[in-house]
Amino acid sequence: MRSVRSKPSVFRLGHYFLKLGATGFGGPIALAGAMQRTLVEERGWISRDEYVEGLALSQLAPGPLAAQLAMYLGYVQGGIVGATVSGGAFVLPSFLIVWALAAAYVRFGGLWWMQALFYGVGAAVVGVIARSVLTLARPTLARDRRLWSIAAVLAVTTAVTGRENIWLFVLSGFVPLVRVGVGSESTPTPLAAGLLLPLATASGGAVNATPLISIAWFFTQAGAFVFGSGLAVIPFLYGGVVQERHWLTDQQFRDAVAVAMITPGPVVITVGFIGYLVRGTAGMIVAALAVFVPAYLVVVVAAPWFRRYHTRRDVKAFVSGVTAAAAGAIGGAAVLLAMRAIVDAWTLAIAAGTFVVVWRWRISELWPIAAAGGLGLWLH
Repeated sequence: MRSVRSKPSVFRLGHYFLKLGATGFGGPIALAGAMQRTLVEERGWISRDEYVEGLALSQLAPGPLAAQLAMYLGYVQGGIVGATVSGGAFVLPSFLIVWALAAAYVRFGGLWWMQALFYGVGAAVVGVIARSVLTLARPTLARDRRLWSIAAVLAVTTAVTGRENIWLFVLSGFVPLVRVGVGSESTPTPLAAGLLLPLATASGGAVNATPLISIAWFFTQAGAFVFGSGLAVIPFLYGGVVQERHWLTDQQFRDAVAVAMITPGPVVITVGFIGYLVRGTAGMIVAALAVFVPAYLVVVVAAPWFRRYHTRRDVKAFVSGVTAAAAGAIGGAAVLLAMRAIVDAWTLAIAAGTFVVVWRWRISELWPIAAAGGLGLWLH
């Protein structure tokens, strides 16, 4: 039931998301919590039911959680215009920061201080990702052996092959449906079928076209692959840009992930850094726009139907399987990054120390990562 105290203009809502995008750290869960505190509890712009519906859609549909939630809340208040303004304002600050960092990286990447900075930050990122795996796994997998098995399979296959098979994600969504059973209550809904379409599309081969079109196609696939956290896209990106297309080296990819960790806003903005290294400013703009296209389309197309179907048992079962797969894939990605970022006793200590700090005190990842960067400078 709607119980908002006031209806903000699209401009005011965009101003809020612009500020949140410039100052919000801590990952998708922290950003989603900030939206609830401010928009629901303090300002009363969004009703609790609308927020819960948006959060559920963001967890179920492909797309980075925090950015998609911002788009949904904008859609609730201002339709397509509201979704566009809110999503764009939320992403813009981190895009500009990453743009500046990418330009500096290309210009000064050969200097010792840049290498020393990422020596520490790269190791810290491993600790942050390891914490994220446990944070996602504990409430998602609970004591369900089937979900733990799904996560284990995805972790092993990702770590061994260095990439993810997207069809394993699709299959993971169907595994819990076996337990739900078949009947009127569990018959696949139009929404569930629609959410599978981006995944099936994303499994196609790369388009043999001009570089910018290839960049756009690849990162659109990446956007259709992210469930819940931007960290879930890391193994997909690694397999595509490092192993298959050879756009980046291992070191450049670790640095791209590290840049995303030390900037506010959505973690998935790391694609902008990658796009800049591949094709400069044009590549960055195309990559950043492409990765958010699936999330945006889900909001403006599926939102009306989602309110009707999101409580169905079969939809909940499907998303539980996909989320378990995401947890396992992130774990496999952590192993891959650790094998390349942890090169000596210092980097091992930095990774372990970062994990303990963010797990024990639940502080923003920014502070231990910044400290790790400073330690890297000091050590070198």
